[in-house]
Amino acid sequence: MTIPPVIIAGGGIGGLATALTLHQIGVPFRVFETVPELRPLGVGINLQPNAVRELFDMGIDAPALDTVGVPAREWAMVGRNGHDIYAEPRGESAGYRWPQIAAHRGRFHMLLAKTLQARAGTDAIRLGHRVTGYENNPGGTVTVRIDRADGTTLSETGSLLIAADGIHSAVRQQMHPDQPPIHWGGKLMWRGTTQAMPIRTGSSFIGLGTHRQRMVVYPISHPDPATGLATINWIAEVTVDPSAGWQKTGWFAPVEIDAFAHHFADWTYDWLDVPALLRGSDIAYENPMIDRDPIPTWRDGRVVLLGDAAHAMYPTGSNGASQAIVDARVLGAALLAHGVTADALAAYDDTLRGPVSAVVLRNRGDGPFGLLTLVEERCGGRFEKIDDVIPAFERAAYMAGYKTAAGFAMETLNAAPPTIAPGARVM
Repeated sequence: MTIPPVIIAGGGIGGLATALTLHQIGVPFRVFETVPELRPLGVGINLQPNAVRELFDMGIDAPALDTVGVPAREWAMVGRNGHDIYAEPRGESAGYRWPQIAAHRGRFHMLLAKTLQARAGTDAIRLGHRVTGYENNPGGTVTVRIDRADGTTLSETGSLLIAADGIHSAVRQQMHPDQPPIHWGGKLMWRGTTQAMPIRTGSSFIGLGTHRQRMVVYPISHPDPATGLATINWIAEVTVDPSAGWQKTGWFAPVEIDAFAHHFADWTYDWLDVPALLRGSDIAYENPMIDRDPIPTWRDGRVVLLGDAAHAMYPTGSNGASQAIVDARVLGAALLAHGVTADALAAYDDTLRGPVSAVVLRNRGDGPFGLLTLVEERCGGRFEKIDDVIPAFERAAYMAGYKTAAGFAMETLNAAPPTIAPGARVM
């Protein structure tokens, strides 16, 4: 018997990873995406080894990822004085079986979209269609309301609805109408990219500064053979008083470099000139660091949340996109175990909601950058030798705890069987 297709609301990273997973295991689907055209928007993201493992298992291999990013070799936290607080190798350099990829978000998104269309057809993603609501039907299906870009509306019936429609999810709002508003704790970010020389290992993720003011810097391309320059992703952050709430219109907007560069005017080191890095960018984007409070369930009958719709989190741990990919694979494994049923959604919810909600709150507390808070508390950010402030074993234990919570502890991940066995299909 032919089952109605699974409806996926949202054609972002989580939605496309879900579609690729469903195609792999033989489940029919339709993706409905709000925007009328997919474009390579955004700046840098990090794909942790647990997510890259899943991409490899989806058939998106290292050469493909090499076209949109670069393997990260180091993660380093540096004090405002320029002295190292903590540094460790990352990805295969650390002993993982899979790399950590620092990628251009937009180019990675387009790689997923083109891969899906090559496998499932160009009509696999229906653009200009926004899912605005749903109704669970007595017969074991779900009907979805959709607004189209031309102003018309339609209804689609599917076996399940997977809502990967982001932090402003209409499906989540219907599922949890009394949820608190988007949470902003006072951190303000400016993002951009600059053509510059890579530093340290040549592929290092660097967090520089204090818990109240910092720069995050890492390359998202290989160096140009002729010039040696790479695309360097940077994030400038300051913490302000959030008591008045977010007063600007919108959550992500272009901004002039002069609007914020003064915060970092004297951040010059022999290995990094922050003012020059900022002014080397053609454009910057301003957005508050926001998330949502965890909710008691991601599921309502045959409807389930995924990615930012389920667990929008601060980007302090560089694992928001990674978790969306892992979500898709855990959901696929649940469908293999339980069929295209509400029981599969319940199993997915039971597996991920608790641990991932804990990561949301952990990232709100600054995630791995919480070490900067400890440095501030213990020495006011002034030190010559970090071992005199936080012993090496304590720093290592802090980072190990975060990696375990976020699902990419190396020994556990390296020993884990595939989330979805090769060739597995829903019968």
